[in-house]
Amino acid sequence: MSKKIRTGLGQDSHRFLQPDSSKLCIIAGVIFDDTPGFNANSDGDVVYHAICNAITSLSGVLILGGIADDLCLNDGITDSEVYLKEALKTLGKQKIVHVAISLEGKKPKFKDKILQMREKIAQVMGLSVEEVGITATSGEGLTDFGCGDGVQCFAILTTEEDI
Repeated sequence: MSKKIRTGLGQDSHRFLQPDSSKLCIIAGVIFDDTPGFNANSDGDVVYHAICNAITSLSGVLILGGIADDLCLNDGITDSEVYLKEALKTLGKQKIVHVAISLEGKKPKFKDKILQMREKIAQVMGLSVEEVGITATSGEGLTDFGCGDGVQCFAILTTEEDI
């Protein structure tokens, strides 16, 4: 039996709210206490949103701007983990075999929470930690993200399907 390999690419970014905001900063399902939350209708989890967009590129089903908007606006669900779980249902027979995440932002400091983020993504997506990779860069002040105004994330998913 042979396998069909596919790759999905997704991106998301959000600006931070003002430092006095009570909204939590959640990235890959992990809370960053030292950073204000994101300006978004939902929790603004840029990693989960980028993964949802990568799933859309694989399944053709509009998650953000479609399923997630309905959950947020109609049902009041702002937890991006719920959106991701719904997105995973759209893949049919495609099995995710690897997730690669690239984050850009001057803040928060990702280094000490990368393993925790990998573990959370793996748990939500039914993967092993080894199947989730995360890189992060400060952006060196070259973009709004590198200047500390928000965070940008790219996600690449690799799937396989028996054919």
